Amino acid sequence: MTDLDPAIADRLKRTADGLVPAVVQQHGSGEVLMLGWMDDEALARTLATGRATYWSRSRQEYWAKGDTSGHVQHVRGVRLDCDGDTLLVTVDQVGAACHTGDHTCFDADVLLEEQPARG
Repeated sequence: MTDLDPAIADRLKRTADGLVPAVVQQHGSGEVLMLGWMDDEALARTLATGRATYWSRSRQEYWAKGDTSGHVQHVRGVRLDCDGDTLLVTVDQVGAACHTGDHTCFDADVLLEEQPARG
C-alpha cells in the first residue's frame, strides 16, 4: 500500500465509492486515449511508479495499464482540475490504449463527425 500525500488527498472530490475519473491524454499530441478511475491508492501508485494505475470497477482490483496486454502507459504528468473532481493524466502510450485493441477508446463510435467552426 502506498500512501497518497495528504495535501493531494485533501483536494480530491471523490464519487460516493471513493473514485476520481482520470482522463488519459497522449503527451505531445493531446489525443484523448481513455477514461480510467483512480482512488487514493491508484493515484499514489501512479505518482510513485510513473506507470498509470487504475481501479477496475468491474473486477474490483487495481491494474497497472499494460500488465497483461503490454500496452503500458508511461506517465508524463498528472493534473487536478479546478474543482478537484477530475484528473488529467498525460502519458506516452505503448500500443493500443483501448482493451478492444483500438488506439483510443474513442475510435469506434462516432456520434457526430467533426464539424466546421460556426460563426
